[in-house]
Amino acid sequence: MSDERLFSFRNVWFRASVGATVLTFVVSVLIGFVWLPSVQKDAQFQGIWNAICSAAGVPNRWHASETSVVPAYKISTVELAPHMLDGATNLSIGRGATLSLRCTMCHGPRGLSMANSPNLAGQYATAVYKELHDFQTGARQNAVMSPMARDLSDQDMRDLAAYYASIPPIARVRGNAPAIVAVGAPMRNIPACGACHGGVDSKVGSPWLDGLPAPYTAAQLEAFANGTRHNDISEQMRNIARNMTPEEIDAAAAWYAGQPAH
Repeated sequence: MSDERLFSFRNVWFRASVGATVLTFVVSVLIGFVWLPSVQKDAQFQGIWNAICSAAGVPNRWHASETSVVPAYKISTVELAPHMLDGATNLSIGRGATLSLRCTMCHGPRGLSMANSPNLAGQYATAVYKELHDFQTGARQNAVMSPMARDLSDQDMRDLAAYYASIPPIARVRGNAPAIVAVGAPMRNIPACGACHGGVDSKVGSPWLDGLPAPYTAAQLEAFANGTRHNDISEQMRNIARNMTPEEIDAAAAWYAGQPAH
């Protein structure tokens, strides 16, 4: 028997094989790209074309208005770069020192708070700049800080950041850090605090935490956890804080404040 006769539609077995293959392909496509996606309840699967596109991994726009999530609050829009505030001039630091006179009641004459406001002495310039910017835009809100930041120019915020970054920080914490600070809790997606806040590595815009008053640090973690503070980019702090226990929040806040472990 020649190959020509074997692979000819005149051959009943060849016709049957091709027909079975085509039928199998069509049934597989209908099941995989139509029926299985269509039984899903998610919005992106509703409608035959949406189902096909979703099963194929192709973005579609049919339900964009229904699936797009627009926060009901303002988010941080500040743009930071690792070295954007490096190399501050003496003039900038001097202007920042003058501007800081309005800040002394809460943050102390040299950036060291006598209350439960954050110490700013030695704070990363990018962290100070970001928080001032967020207070100004409403991404972060505070009854005292929001009005204070409202009329600051961009240069004012840069000068204040340069000034506080130029002040020597206070003596930092001692002793062994609690586990939640030193290694985090990987099974709960909690990294070590030092990975972003200094000690291991520093993420631009993240504040240096050593020396901050314990009530302040604990209050900020609780605010991130319950969502009342939401100026963290990509929700990284909210995702971390909501997975921390109250005991872990207290332990981290106490250690960064230099208090002895309980």
